Amino acid sequence: MKAAVKGMSEYDVTIIGGGPAGLTAGLYAARAGLKSLLVEQGIFGGQIVNARLVENYPGFPEGISGAELGEYMRQQATKYGLETLTTEVTGVKRGSTYEISTPEGEIQAKSVIIAVGAEYRKLGVAGEERLSGRGVSYCATCDGFFFRNRDVAVVGGGDTAITDALELAQHCSKVYIIHRRDQLRATKAMQEKAFSQPKIELIWNTVVHEIVGDKMLSNLRLRNVETGQLSDLEVEGMFVAVGTKPNNQVFSQMVTLDEAGLIVTDELMRISAPGIFAAGDIRHNSFRQVITAAGDGAAAAMSAFKYVKE
Repeated sequence: MKAAVKGMSEYDVTIIGGGPAGLTAGLYAARAGLKSLLVEQGIFGGQIVNARLVENYPGFPEGISGAELGEYMRQQATKYGLETLTTEVTGVKRGSTYEISTPEGEIQAKSVIIAVGAEYRKLGVAGEERLSGRGVSYCATCDGFFFRNRDVAVVGGGDTAITDALELAQHCSKVYIIHRRDQLRATKAMQEKAFSQPKIELIWNTVVHEIVGDKMLSNLRLRNVETGQLSDLEVEGMFVAVGTKPNNQVFSQMVTLDEAGLIVTDELMRISAPGIFAAGDIRHNSFRQVITAAGDGAAAAMSAFKYVKE
């Protein structure tokens, strides 16, 4: 069901973001009888639409493509009355209700669920976009299983990069960690685990200059940051772990953010401002998995229902 926003429309809850967290929140809110609107500026389904195969979501023993899973979530939520609007949210103001600004008009909502997610930081090198999903990945937990008994590389030097490398070492033949400095930023305990793992090899003072491949990634062209010398590394997979960029710009003045720019919530997805909730990858301490994002969305919707009714 699509929304027709003309002038000022009012909802019990407006959900901003149409990934798994937002769609699940929409499903639960609509089924609870709340007049509900979901606003998404891009593609419904969020980042999972880029996943060729999701094998760890319950109910699909053979796996399902991310695009299909996102579409099923959208269909299920709208079946129960969730309205959707494809546009950008440009502002949120608090008054007697929350006023949400969009190019399509103003929306009033008694409660708001923020589910805008966070984007993986990219390297910005040649071949990255073209080979994304074809050997280039940003989630070792999601895609590591596809690279069993193969050589892969992890780019980064923090806790996430080392955690990814250690997990990949359980499946892969060889794991190279490519880091632009001569020492890791990860905690000492994580570093010791990496140094003691025989499958892991560190490549210091090096960045990825180009990602090479026809239909699939075949090798990485590396550049030593001290000498400028180029070299090739043959791998079948590359996992980028250089951080995330939260989509917090519209909300940063009205919520509490952690050092990474993620929204701090309690266990009921409530934030510091009354009537606003956050769910999914935008939330502090998110596991960045489809199943946990969906759980966050359900919790946020139930909390919003309680807030609206009280």
